[in-house]
Amino acid sequence: MRPPVLLGLSPTRTAPFAGQTMGQWLTGILEEIRDLYRADQVPWVVGYSGGKDSTLCLMLVWMALAGLPPAERTKVVHVISTDTGVENPVVAAWVNASLDSMRRAAAEQGLPIEAHRLTPAVEDSFWVCLIGRGYAAPRPKFRWCTERLKIKPSNAFIRAVVAAFGEVILVLGTRKAESRARARTMARHEKRRVRDRLSPNGSLPNSLVYSPIEDLSNDEVWELLMQHPNPWGHSNKDLLTMYQGASPDAECPLVVDSTTPSCGDSRFGCWTCTLVSEDRSMQAMISNDAEKEWMLPLLELRNALDVDDDRDLRDFRRMSGRLHPFKGRLVHGAYLQQAREEWLRRLLEAQTWIRANGPRYVRDLTLITLEELRVIRHEWVYVKHEIEDSLPGIYRSATGEPYPDPPVDSALAVNGAEMVGILREVCGDDEQQFLMIRELLGVERRYRTMTRRAGLFDALEKVVGKYAFEDEEDALDFALRRERHTAEVRDRPRSDILAAGKSQASPPPEERSPSEAETLAADLRAAGLVPADTSSDEP
Repeated sequence: MRPPVLLGLSPTRTAPFAGQTMGQWLTGILEEIRDLYRADQVPWVVGYSGGKDSTLCLMLVWMALAGLPPAERTKVVHVISTDTGVENPVVAAWVNASLDSMRRAAAEQGLPIEAHRLTPAVEDSFWVCLIGRGYAAPRPKFRWCTERLKIKPSNAFIRAVVAAFGEVILVLGTRKAESRARARTMARHEKRRVRDRLSPNGSLPNSLVYSPIEDLSNDEVWELLMQHPNPWGHSNKDLLTMYQGASPDAECPLVVDSTTPSCGDSRFGCWTCTLVSEDRSMQAMISNDAEKEWMLPLLELRNALDVDDDRDLRDFRRMSGRLHPFKGRLVHGAYLQQAREEWLRRLLEAQTWIRANGPRYVRDLTLITLEELRVIRHEWVYVKHEIEDSLPGIYRSATGEPYPDPPVDSALAVNGAEMVGILREVCGDDEQQFLMIRELLGVERRYRTMTRRAGLFDALEKVVGKYAFEDEEDALDFALRRERHTAEVRDRPRSDILAAGKSQASPPPEERSPSEAETLAADLRAAGLVPADTSSDEP
């Protein structure tokens, strides 16, 4: 018999496993799981991330079901794992291999366990949002990624189960020892328990949460993992090795007091995450294992995204075109075209380099899918009106291969680059004028094929208003003057405002002067830059 693996239990915890032996605790929890499973026909959904807590949680459920007679295994247990598309590649490969092992082992052992790999919708993917739409890298006050990449896919699956069965029990590997905030949240939910060990889910109706390992410490989790084999055949010792490699000191230390870090403190997540100051787990993997130096381009790209001040990379307008002053400065919006193109180039170059120089198991690594590239291209050309259609050229330059899709628009394929070149020459150094005319041409092209062109002038006028400033300083001056005027009007008596409104009534429709957009449209048609309007706003 092999000697036990010494992980080092803290002497500050005097009663491991609530004063029981590990065997006594395990016997009790397995019986509890079986009782809950047999109590009703409500389906179970087990969350699995590949980390130590979710692995132990699933192991306990698996072992409990294996201990039931086949006739009592009456309902399916769904195992869901969400792949955000930007997970640490080492962890993502581990999880995918584990899910495959689960499917084989469940079939061989006759267990009603089904493993599901969930992914976000392509329009919600990290790269479509950041490179396509220009969302700034996530920050604590702009945490757009978690909802799109993690919550929506899992919630959609859970709601589908609820729709089919009316209720669901979520089995999660959450623990009070993870953090004080987690302990407070779990304690709050405990007070609302409707059944033994089952707490209502705060965000999903008709769903209850069961946390079988909620009272365990890090060290107890590791002791259970090391002393019991993984029932679907995915080595727990390899899991320990992965955590070890992600620890800065490359070892799981002897825990002697509360200040000593446990091996379980390693954190895995998205390699692009900018919600933390630095990706210590990926840094440690690279430092501790020369074979993982292929991850350096990922770390460098992640660090490039995580800059303290990225105002020079972003438009001074919000994505809607509005100006938002705050503390004497404009709040910047989406990434500018040059920044988005640079992010895409660096991402494709990293993918190409890793495929060519990394170890064999990452030779087919995909950092961005063709489906994502298609959506990004559509965003650039049709939503942002970047008619030069630069994505295929960036793809060829970064990968050395032609972009696999045909042109998005036959007219752009012939005239797009030439048109942009002429505009650049005509506009010279006036970037705002270039952007305005390019977007006006894009809007006109979008309406050109419509039978009913109602709304064209409003769309053109919106573009003219968006680019009505020489630069950011001019826009800020306008926004501050508007803010002062709004404050003055708000403080005036209502009677004065009504009187002023009557004295400045709009002229009758027959006396209305052409709007700036209508005048500009007429000038563009006269110059031959857009075709004459031969259609009517009426059907």
